[in-house]
Amino acid sequence: MLRRRVLSTIVALPCIAPFSRLARADSVLTVRTITLVVGFAAGGGNDIAARLIAKRLAERVGVPVTVENRAGAGGNIAHAYVANAPADGSVILMGSIGPLAIAPHLMKLNYEPLTDLTPLTMGLVFPNVLVVPVSLGVKTLAEFVSMAKQKPGALDYASTGAGSSSHLTGELFNKRAGVDITHVPYKGGSAAMLDLLGGRISAYYSNPSTAAPHIESKKVIALASTGLTRAQSLAQVPTIAESGYPGFDAVNWNAFVAPRVTSKKIVGALNAELVAILNSPDIRDQLESHGLTPHPGTPEELTAYIHSQSETWGALIRERKITVS
Repeated sequence: MLRRRVLSTIVALPCIAPFSRLARADSVLTVRTITLVVGFAAGGGNDIAARLIAKRLAERVGVPVTVENRAGAGGNIAHAYVANAPADGSVILMGSIGPLAIAPHLMKLNYEPLTDLTPLTMGLVFPNVLVVPVSLGVKTLAEFVSMAKQKPGALDYASTGAGSSSHLTGELFNKRAGVDITHVPYKGGSAAMLDLLGGRISAYYSNPSTAAPHIESKKVIALASTGLTRAQSLAQVPTIAESGYPGFDAVNWNAFVAPRVTSKKIVGALNAELVAILNSPDIRDQLESHGLTPHPGTPEELTAYIHSQSETWGALIRERKITVS
């Protein structure tokens, strides 16, 4: 219930004034360039969104904004890098649920999400979509579960890395469906989708933007999405919740953070710019066409949400005794 209450708050955030509106970027940021770090390989949904936002940020602040992909370890490499980057506004991160709320429960990290990274604003919320290759021979979630029960341990599912949202979503579904589908971590969505298309993996909890073109071309079959409501960009795909597992809810999300000890003035300036961008009608339309829903807000609201998500996924990890090598 806590998680849903927090998410409901975030859904309403576009109506909330951004943190420190008076701290305008043009009078606070003095850097010559800005690097927007992404924790996954180029070509995936995170990368697509980051490049769209970076382009608009560059136009607003008048300096070049470069997207830098630092893939690996489910996004943890990028988060550790930004934690130790200069705290002058020149480096920011489009962080993700895995490193910020899941990984601390699974592995020893060389950063702590809420003390070594400074929250700027919530960014995007979106469900995953469970897709399978046509060659698997199933067309519905019920058929997929039936196959998994008939062949325990024979099926596997891809994720964007150990400790990622797609990893934990798969574990949550294993629990709810009573199946044993093996997790296979990848370094990003593009690599996972490539192996799915080649029939080298049984399933993938993909983000909508990565999956959509392959669903449309009928190269993969979408069995279900993982939120409580259907993905706007994949309205024809049922949810897991409406496919026999009431209440199943596992959304993915991205949030913007800065290095540790970033000043309140810089945080305020970056928050104001990012909130304005995410609230721009044309940017919202483009992001939503990829299945990504903007939910900007204040740094304080993001801090509370990360805490809530950490509690939710930490409980599942302990219950399922999930570990990563």
